[in-house]
Amino acid sequence: MERTLLIKNMVCDRCKTTVLELLKTEGFKVQSVALGEVVVKDASKKDDIRLKTALQAIGFELIQEEADVLVEKMKLALIKQMDKGDADFILSKIAEDLGKHYSFLSKTFSQLEGITLEKYLINLKIEKVKEYIQLKQLNFSEIAYSLNYKSSSHLAKQFKSITGMSMTAYKKLQESDRKGLDKIV
Repeated sequence: MERTLLIKNMVCDRCKTTVLELLKTEGFKVQSVALGEVVVKDASKKDDIRLKTALQAIGFELIQEEADVLVEKMKLALIKQMDKGDADFILSKIAEDLGKHYSFLSKTFSQLEGITLEKYLINLKIEKVKEYIQLKQLNFSEIAYSLNYKSSSHLAKQFKSITGMSMTAYKKLQESDRKGLDKIV
């Protein structure tokens, strides 16, 4: 029998590889691995305790509560859109994709994460801005455009309010202070 397991903090391809290796080491028959989701065969609920402990040891978390599942699905949807370069993603589309009312999802997200869904999206965008600045491939106007900001000045104000420094000051830093996507909250 196949089971779909949801795993918190899987935000990149390296995470998928790490979790896949762990599952194989633990003797699970893995059918597929995607961001935040693993399909295993012949795994019982008794295996969950062992898996939960093993995942926690490497910085991941097995999600079992329905509200936690929804929050993780929302985060993954936003991260996937950012990875695709689709910053024009409308938050209400998440609700449509998940078959839930936006107000319910927004309230659930805020209660569990202590931050609004909108603020989470802004934080995600700011981390993407930091990445773009480090890569030195785009100027500030191009970064603003790629993240669907109305103007580079709007992005600059938002960047400063979140980070406490201007984008120019950030660009001059020798070391970045980027957060992992699993640490945004």
